[in-house]
Amino acid sequence: MDMLQTGKFIAKLRKEQGLTQEQLGEKLGVTNKTVSRWETGTYLPPADVLLSMSELFDVSVNELLSGRRLTEQEYKKAAEENLTQVIKASSFSLKDKIDFYKKKWLKEHMAVIIFTCICIIGALAAGVIFKKSLLAFAAVVMFILGHCLINNAMMTYVEKNAYDGSGER
Repeated sequence: MDMLQTGKFIAKLRKEQGLTQEQLGEKLGVTNKTVSRWETGTYLPPADVLLSMSELFDVSVNELLSGRRLTEQEYKKAAEENLTQVIKASSFSLKDKIDFYKKKWLKEHMAVIIFTCICIIGALAAGVIFKKSLLAFAAVVMFILGHCLINNAMMTYVEKNAYDGSGER
């Protein structure tokens, strides 16, 4: 199983259907960034997504993993090879991996999150106590931006680790 070849085949099938990466992502419940990572061979789609793609593109999962259409003779050999490699690569479900890496990231960053929250609460309290509406408004904006930044950083970490396990890019 060659992840680069699999990725190129997914891209080819997507283009044959006239779909953009974003449209395919919407159909499969992932982002266009995730589709791009599959197509570049960065990592493989999870098993449930492979099944959905198999139906969508009218090819077998073995053909997706092999990165090409297979003859009947090639199919049996590819099935055994692909199954063995997939089992070795994934002993946990994708949801389990995502949950694990979210918890791990939160544990590693909890002190920074708590410190940031204390600062924002302090700014909000100061704005209310001293009747400085601009300071209170700034605290609310900092809370919203902080939440967005923290969530984005966490999900980037999760994507780097949950899909291929290397954590490297």
